[in-house]
Amino acid sequence: MRNREKIYVFIDSQNLNLAIRDCGWKLDFQKLFIYLKHKYRVSKVYLFIGYLKKNKALYDKLKEIGYTIIFKPTLEYNNCNKEKIKIKGNVDAELVLHCMLEYQNFDRAIIISGDGDFYCLIEQLQKDQKLLKVGIPNKFKYSALLKRFSDYFFFVNRLRKILKT
Repeated sequence: MRNREKIYVFIDSQNLNLAIRDCGWKLDFQKLFIYLKHKYRVSKVYLFIGYLKKNKALYDKLKEIGYTIIFKPTLEYNNCNKEKIKIKGNVDAELVLHCMLEYQNFDRAIIISGDGDFYCLIEQLQKDQKLLKVGIPNKFKYSALLKRFSDYFFFVNRLRKILKT
């Protein structure tokens, strides 16, 4: 890592949160923020999240911690057997868009997601020598498309001892 670089982090919060829960624990977002600040000396941490009015207190807390939150409107729908209402707030397009809008403002980026939809973004960051790391939430469950970038990986699930609530 070069001296005085501006490092920005772009987090797919749903992918991160669900993958960590699949590992059997709950992520402490304040501890994650502190970890990123100390380990990588990041300048800005973007958190992309679906907006639900009932979670306003959570969003306020995340902003207080220091996250820059980008909201995606959510949709509610019934699943196939109409037993349970599901909420959809896919943030992929927002994450890519904001990374590109901020492209000239950072030297290197960290993408936190195991979603293969970010392949083209990660590939471009790598080509431009702007990719610092790819935070894979769950070592055992991520897109095979991302394996090409394994030299950049760190696995969030391996940080359980320091990031667990």
